[in-house]
Amino acid sequence: MARRADILERFGQRVRALRKEQGFSQETFAAACELDRTYVGGIERGERNVALRNIEAIAQTLGISLAELMTGL
Repeated sequence: MARRADILERFGQRVRALRKEQGFSQETFAAACELDRTYVGGIERGERNVALRNIEAIAQTLGISLAELMTGL
């Protein structure tokens, strides 16, 4: 059986897909979340273990619930 991607990688992929779906550049998305662009890049690459407050900011910026953000992880 193939190894399932790490939760950080899956979360990052989900954030990137939703961000792009909504037409945000990484820079404008980070600004809207009040996060640094390099931090958002690290999230999307699965390099960051994201704080719950930041997960909430990401969901709010995307206009979705935390449950929707976590769907499929």
